[in-house]
Amino acid sequence: MKRDSIFYKLFQQYPSVLFQLLKTPPPNADDYKFDCVVVKEPKFEIDGVFLPPETDKPGTVYFCEVQFQKDEMLYERLFAEAHLYFYRNRVKFSDWQAVIIYPSKSLEQSDIHPHRSLLNGGQVHRVYLNKLGTIRKLPIWVALMVLTTLSEKVAPKEARYLLERSRQEPEVSSDAILEMVTSIMVYKFEQLSRRDIDTMLGITLKQTRVYQEATEEATADVIFRQLKKRFGQDLSEETRAQIESLPLPALHKLTEDLLDFTSLADLQPWLETQ
Repeated sequence: MKRDSIFYKLFQQYPSVLFQLLKTPPPNADDYKFDCVVVKEPKFEIDGVFLPPETDKPGTVYFCEVQFQKDEMLYERLFAEAHLYFYRNRVKFSDWQAVIIYPSKSLEQSDIHPHRSLLNGGQVHRVYLNKLGTIRKLPIWVALMVLTTLSEKVAPKEARYLLERSRQEPEVSSDAILEMVTSIMVYKFEQLSRRDIDTMLGITLKQTRVYQEATEEATADVIFRQLKKRFGQDLSEETRAQIESLPLPALHKLTEDLLDFTSLADLQPWLETQ
């Protein structure tokens, strides 16, 4: 599983986690919705867009980029996408801001001089996960982000801590944390089987079965909402049943592949290949 998929799932489940990274989050942070958009002519795909609630007064749109590999043209691309999207949707928003999440400063683009005004003007926020502090002192959703950066030696212990902590915090869903923690650990330990990962985390077989059934249902619901939001159409009962019958790996694949759909008509051929 790719790291960007992990963060995409995290933002889908808990959009306001992005604003826990900022010193001055918007007052209505809990009302934002996470989405992905495509800007045509030329075509840009913006994977992380946080849309303010629709009110009489236009709000601020936030762009997010999770960057775990060095990209010497990142800021050129990101700012081109942001400006073009903002230009095409100017009547909907009063302002835009961008958040770039790095595991450490060493992966930031080397030549940032051409972008000094944006980077130093308070409109762009650079977050270095290794500078946020220890997992045990961070909000649990932010701690999940930091978990993606830990070494294989340290990660299992901290992952078990987060699972235990989720069971003690009534305001968070322990099932959602379980999904995120296991996804991160599967990514980190690609050589291990899922059973090995469950053993590492202290998850029983019974817990895993219940969790998977609940996760499949929740993931299908997210897919239904994403398709409706992107294409403005409800799915037929037959198509919904097809999606609900997919195993969890296929559902996760669909959450990524639907980003490339240009219309709802692309869904049925995709389903026929599964």
